[in-house]
Amino acid sequence: MIRDFIRERRSWLLLLLSMQLMLLLIAFVDSAIPFLPVLYAVGLNTLLCIGFVILRYSRETSFYRELDAWDHAYDLTGLKEAGSPLEQRVQSAVTRQSERFRKETDEHFLLLEQEKDDMLAWIHEMKTPLTAMKLMIERLPEEALRQQMMYEWLRIHHLLDRQLHQKRIPFMEKDLYFEQLDLEAILHGEIKALQSWCIRKGIGFDLMLEEKLVVSDAKWTAFILRQLLTNAVKYNREGSDVEIISGEAEGHLMLSIKDSGEGITARDLPRIFEKGFTSTQNHQSSAATGMGLYLAKQAADSLSIQLKAASVPGAGSTFTLIFPRENELQHLTGM
Repeated sequence: MIRDFIRERRSWLLLLLSMQLMLLLIAFVDSAIPFLPVLYAVGLNTLLCIGFVILRYSRETSFYRELDAWDHAYDLTGLKEAGSPLEQRVQSAVTRQSERFRKETDEHFLLLEQEKDDMLAWIHEMKTPLTAMKLMIERLPEEALRQQMMYEWLRIHHLLDRQLHQKRIPFMEKDLYFEQLDLEAILHGEIKALQSWCIRKGIGFDLMLEEKLVVSDAKWTAFILRQLLTNAVKYNREGSDVEIISGEAEGHLMLSIKDSGEGITARDLPRIFEKGFTSTQNHQSSAATGMGLYLAKQAADSLSIQLKAASVPGAGSTFTLIFPRENELQHLTGM
């Protein structure tokens, strides 16, 4: 700040210095003027100027130091009141700009809320024709056609479900209800929903659940499992099983879902939970959206569930959910 202060007033300081040097030059050239008294006067003037600059530095930079430390929020109440007319002009400009930005932010927030509400309403409206379509597909006499249509219906259903939860995730803390859940029942429900896809690929599920009960939110836990199971079925080798194993370690229930697909490279593994990331291995593929694992990770973090991934290229991937202990949920349940 002191450098900026000196740079700002450099012309004034140079003017004062030039005036003092001119007095010394005149006293040196004109022998009628005693040099030592003039030198003494110049020294006093210099000390006086230095003291004045130091005093003004403290006063004139206090407002700008406050402005520099301001967190650039829209609330200006913590900003020091301007003293000089120029500082008042700066403060007035900052206030007008902040008010304009606040107004624009409020307008954008309302537009986003309206867009979210419209999207949620559209998704809910789509559920009715989808339900009717499912009933019509189930009545098709040809088995091969029925399975193909059911698979396409399932894809549409999952895309809508993912979009619905994506819009709700930023506000999911308002929608949480913690209770004791039976993971086996939730898994069976999600596996049944994937039945047509699994039959098409010849994929089964091998459940080895030593621990089944956990405290969490049923709807969002099912959503996380749905994303992991969908991912496992998508990449699992045809004709092989997806392994689902649960157990306990250090008081935490751990649930692992293992597929036998191509696996994830060491280069991609740290990025798989990033929004929009698909793969560097099959980068040209348009099948992946890069949203399923991202949304699962976001939901898991909100439930204090650790979601970890491990993979061996060519031997499949394993996704593990580590559920928190019941006493670790107090900050979420408010108990």
